[in-house]
Amino acid sequence: MNAVDVPVREPNWKRWLVWAGWAVSLWPVFVVGMSAHWKLTHNPGYLKMFAQIGWPDSALTLLACLQLGAIILFIFPPTAVLGAVILTGYLGGAIASYTRIGYYYPVTVPLSTSMIAWLGIWLRDERLRALLPIRLGLMKK
Repeated sequence: MNAVDVPVREPNWKRWLVWAGWAVSLWPVFVVGMSAHWKLTHNPGYLKMFAQIGWPDSALTLLACLQLGAIILFIFPPTAVLGAVILTGYLGGAIASYTRIGYYYPVTVPLSTSMIAWLGIWLRDERLRALLPIRLGLMKK
Protein backbone atom coordinates (compact mmCIF):
# COMPACT_ATOMS: atom_id res chain seq x y z
CA MET A 1 0.00 0.00 0.00
CA ASN A 2 1.41 3.38 -1.00
CA ALA A 3 1.39 6.33 1.32
CA VAL A 4 -0.58 9.24 -0.03
CA ASP A 5 0.35 12.78 0.87
CA VAL A 6 -2.76 14.54 2.01
CA PRO A 7 -2.51 18.31 1.78
CA VAL A 8 -2.89 19.92 5.19
CA ARG A 9 -5.07 22.99 5.15
CA GLU A 10 -3.96 25.99 7.14
CA PRO A 11 -6.30 27.16 9.86
CA ASN A 12 -8.61 29.98 8.76
CA TRP A 13 -6.97 32.51 11.05
CA LYS A 14 -3.61 31.99 9.34
CA ARG A 15 -5.14 32.66 5.94
CA TRP A 16 -6.80 35.78 7.32
CA LEU A 17 -3.45 36.96 8.70
CA VAL A 18 -1.90 36.63 5.26
CA TRP A 19 -4.76 38.51 3.58
CA ALA A 20 -4.65 41.20 6.27
CA GLY A 21 -0.90 41.44 5.73
CA TRP A 22 -1.36 42.07 2.04
CA ALA A 23 -4.03 44.70 2.76
CA VAL A 24 -1.75 46.45 5.27
CA SER A 25 1.19 46.22 2.86
CA LEU A 26 -0.70 48.24 0.27
CA TRP A 27 -0.34 51.40 2.37
CA PRO A 28 3.48 51.66 2.23
CA VAL A 29 3.36 50.73 -1.46
CA PHE A 30 0.92 53.60 -2.06
CA VAL A 31 2.82 56.17 0.05
CA VAL A 32 6.26 55.40 -1.37
CA GLY A 33 4.86 54.97 -4.89
CA MET A 34 3.26 58.42 -4.72
CA SER A 35 6.49 59.92 -3.43
CA ALA A 36 8.40 58.36 -6.33
CA HIS A 37 5.74 59.64 -8.74
CA TRP A 38 6.09 63.19 -7.41
CA LYS A 39 9.86 62.98 -7.77
CA LEU A 40 9.70 61.70 -11.34
CA THR A 41 7.07 64.24 -12.44
CA HIS A 42 8.79 67.12 -10.63
CA ASN A 43 5.62 68.08 -8.74
CA PRO A 44 5.98 71.80 -7.82
CA GLY A 45 4.83 71.33 -4.21
CA TYR A 46 7.24 68.47 -3.79
CA LEU A 47 10.09 70.42 -5.37
CA LYS A 48 9.55 73.22 -2.86
CA MET A 49 9.78 70.84 0.11
CA PHE A 50 12.73 69.07 -1.49
CA ALA A 51 14.58 72.40 -1.78
CA GLN A 52 13.81 73.20 1.88
CA ILE A 53 15.34 69.90 2.91
CA GLY A 54 18.48 70.87 1.02
CA TRP A 55 18.59 68.19 -1.64
CA PRO A 56 19.41 69.17 -5.24
CA ASP A 57 16.79 68.52 -7.93
CA SER A 58 19.35 66.37 -9.73
CA ALA A 59 18.90 63.70 -7.03
CA LEU A 60 15.17 63.26 -7.67
CA THR A 61 15.41 60.52 -10.29
CA LEU A 62 17.93 58.46 -8.34
CA LEU A 63 15.88 58.68 -5.15
CA ALA A 64 12.69 57.73 -7.03
CA CYS A 65 14.47 54.69 -8.50
CA LEU A 66 15.65 53.66 -5.03
CA GLN A 67 12.09 53.97 -3.75
CA LEU A 68 10.64 51.96 -6.61
CA GLY A 69 13.33 49.30 -6.26
CA ALA A 70 12.60 48.92 -2.54
CA ILE A 71 8.86 48.68 -3.21
CA ILE A 72 9.36 46.05 -5.93
CA LEU A 73 11.46 43.97 -3.54
CA PHE A 74 8.87 44.52 -0.79
CA ILE A 75 5.97 43.26 -2.92
CA PHE A 76 7.49 39.89 -3.85
CA PRO A 77 7.37 37.41 -0.95
CA PRO A 78 10.88 35.92 -1.46
CA THR A 79 12.48 39.38 -1.24
CA ALA A 80 9.93 41.13 1.00
CA VAL A 81 12.15 41.32 4.08
CA LEU A 82 15.07 42.70 2.04
CA GLY A 83 12.68 45.26 0.53
CA ALA A 84 11.46 46.26 4.00
CA VAL A 85 15.05 46.65 5.24
CA ILE A 86 15.96 48.87 2.27
CA LEU A 87 12.69 50.79 2.59
CA THR A 88 13.26 51.33 6.32
CA GLY A 89 16.78 52.62 5.64
CA TYR A 90 15.50 54.97 2.97
CA LEU A 91 12.70 56.24 5.19
CA GLY A 92 15.16 56.64 8.06
CA GLY A 93 17.10 59.01 5.81
CA ALA A 94 13.90 60.97 5.22
CA ILE A 95 13.37 61.19 8.98
CA ALA A 96 16.93 62.44 9.44
CA SER A 97 16.49 65.03 6.67
CA TYR A 98 13.29 66.42 8.19
CA THR A 99 14.74 66.41 11.71
CA ARG A 100 17.87 68.23 10.54
CA ILE A 101 15.83 71.20 9.32
CA GLY A 102 13.48 71.17 12.33
CA TYR A 103 10.35 69.86 10.59
CA TYR A 104 9.02 67.39 13.12
CA TYR A 105 5.50 66.80 11.81
CA PRO A 106 6.54 65.31 8.42
CA VAL A 107 8.60 62.74 10.36
CA THR A 108 5.37 60.90 11.18
CA VAL A 109 4.86 59.89 7.54
CA PRO A 110 8.13 57.97 6.96
CA LEU A 111 8.09 56.59 10.51
CA SER A 112 4.54 55.25 10.28
CA THR A 113 5.13 54.01 6.72
CA SER A 114 8.10 51.89 7.78
CA MET A 115 6.25 50.56 10.83
CA ILE A 116 3.22 49.65 8.71
CA ALA A 117 5.48 47.97 6.14
CA TRP A 118 6.93 45.74 8.85
CA LEU A 119 3.47 45.00 10.25
CA GLY A 120 2.33 43.94 6.77
CA ILE A 121 5.24 41.54 6.36
CA TRP A 122 4.83 40.24 9.90
CA LEU A 123 1.19 39.42 9.16
CA ARG A 124 1.86 37.73 5.82
CA ASP A 125 5.04 35.78 6.69
CA GLU A 126 4.78 32.99 9.24
CA ARG A 127 8.57 32.80 9.58
CA LEU A 128 8.75 36.45 10.66
CA ARG A 129 5.92 35.87 13.17
CA ALA A 130 7.94 32.99 14.60
CA LEU A 131 11.07 35.16 14.76
CA LEU A 132 9.28 38.14 16.33
CA PRO A 133 6.40 36.72 18.37
CA ILE A 134 3.94 38.95 20.17
CA ARG A 135 3.92 38.03 23.81
CA LEU A 136 0.78 38.88 25.71
CA GLY A 137 0.81 39.82 29.37
CA LEU A 138 3.57 40.95 31.65
CA MET A 139 6.70 38.97 32.21
CA LYS A 140 5.82 35.96 34.34
CA LYS A 141 8.16 34.37 36.79
